[in-house]
Order: sequence, then structure tokens, then C-alpha cells
Amino acid sequence: MSDKLEAYLEEISHFLSGRAEREEILSEIRSHIMEKAAEGPGEFTDAAIEKAIAAFGPARQVAERYLDESRPIIAPAYKRFLFRYTTLLFAFHMFLTIVAVIFKKDFVIFPFLFMPRLGAIESLMYLPTAFLADLGIVTLVLYFITQSGKDVRLPWPKFAVDINEIKPPVLLDRIITGIVAVIMLGLTDGAAYLFIKYHTIFFVNLNWKDPRPLFTPDAGRRLSLILIAMLATSTMSLFIKILTKSRWVDIVGDIVSLGLIGLVLTQSWENLFAVHVAEDLLPKIRYGAKFLLLFIAALITVDLIKHIVILSRRKLTAAAHD
Repeated sequence: MSDKLEAYLEEISHFLSGRAEREEILSEIRSHIMEKAAEGPGEFTDAAIEKAIAAFGPARQVAERYLDESRPIIAPAYKRFLFRYTTLLFAFHMFLTIVAVIFKKDFVIFPFLFMPRLGAIESLMYLPTAFLADLGIVTLVLYFITQSGKDVRLPWPKFAVDINEIKPPVLLDRIITGIVAVIMLGLTDGAAYLFIKYHTIFFVNLNWKDPRPLFTPDAGRRLSLILIAMLATSTMSLFIKILTKSRWVDIVGDIVSLGLIGLVLTQSWENLFAVHVAEDLLPKIRYGAKFLLLFIAALITVDLIKHIVILSRRKLTAAAHD
């Protein structure tokens, strides 16, 4: 038997499932190729088999002809549940992450969940991995339900306004976005002006003749630049959204904002304040600030996931129509 033919059949087998069904399909393909090679003039050679293989087509396309399209990996009726259930599971995962960071605890629900003790920065790196794991778990469950062939009625949790009920922006929305963008531009310019003049935007008092900075010079400059970058990111996103409805604007803005929050969380608390703060008050301020930043990061993450889900569902819908 030709090594070329065996290698070709081996490649096709990678795209097929079910041992008995796979062997039957490969046997049928082998017979077709052998018959095709024998039809040509001359001797039955490896060259004739190679020519027949080329005429039969690429391995993946050949395998797709034999796949049972009546039972997809995930039934179309369950595709909406994929991201809805993933969002719910990830929200629970994110809540446990915040608790683990604040209380410095780990959680084990064997074999379903392991939440290690995390710091603030580690949690921001952990959440994307957690989302992918949650997506994989939901995908696996929906796959088994689809392959079982049973009519399983799954509950449909609704979040205030469903994604399908979200209407595209109209003129009024663009006007409101423009007004908010102008306000944000004013805030960004004001913050930039204060930074240029005083090298910080954080003050204890509002006496501009003799302002007292809240943070030490190095910390004040670093945190001020991060906050100005956040304001600038939001301002640019708003102005761009006046011209386009692309979800990518929100996605990029959310990713940048999460990165900037991560930079704030790396700020050392040693010699942070330029004013006297009671020793017993420092831990409360530290934990309160971390909780607030993680809460904001959680809201941004939910918004980021929402936009990714909407884009993914649009692609799934477009692929279904194709």
C-alpha cells in the first residue's frame, strides 16, 4: 500500500470522531482513491495514487463531507446559553477573587474550584485565565447536552436589559456622548494644567496660593500621570464613539483602563503620604483603596466581557447565515 495514501488517510482521521464510524469512512475513501488511481492509463503506480489523492481534495475538506452536520458540537439553540452561563459563572469567580484579595484567604471546593490566595496584581492576571476556564466548563457541559440528543430545557437568566434588546445608538445618544466627551475633555485639561503647575493633582486643601500635596513628590507624580492617562483614555473613547459604533473602541478602552489600574495597585505604601496619617488608620485606608480599585476593575471587566460577548454573538450569527 502507498505510504502517501496511508499518510493522507491518517490526516483525514484526525478530523473524524467515533472509532467504528471513522474506520468505515477511511475504508470508503481508500476504495475511492484506489479505484480512481486504477482508472488512469498505464501501470498502477504511486504516481497514479498521488494524482488521485490530489483530485480527491485536502484532508480537512474531505473529512467535512462525511461529518454528521445534523449534530453539531453545540446545538444552535444552546449557543446563546454559552456566553450567558459563562458570564454568570465568571461573576461568581470574580466575587471569590475579590474576597480572596481582601481577606487573604484561599478557597477549595474539590474538584470544582480552587481559589488561591492572591495579591492585587496577581488577581488582575488571574481573572482572564479564570474567564477562559469558565468558558471551557460551560462549553463542555453544552457539548455533552448536545451530543446526548435529549431535549434539555435550560433556565434563561435575564440581566435587566437583554443583549438582544440593546438598540444601536441614535442621534440623541451621539449628542449625549458628545456632551459627556466635552466634559471629560475639560476634566482632562484641568488635571493636566494642575500637574504642569504643581507636579501633582492630589491636594489636601483647595488653597491654590499655598496648596498642600497629599502624596510625596515621586508618588504624586506617578499617580497623577496614571489618573490623567485614565481620563485621556475615556475622553478619546467618547470622541471616537461619536463617529463609530464599533465595540472595539470599548474593548481597547477597557483593556487600557485595566492596565492603568494594575499600575496603581503596584504603588508602594511606604512613604506614600506627604501628610501625617495615624498608624492605625493606614491599614484601613490601604484595604479600602484596594477594595475600591478592585471593584472598579471588576466593573470594567464585566463591561469588557459584555462587549466581547456581543461581538462573538454577532460573528456566530453571521456564520450561521453564511
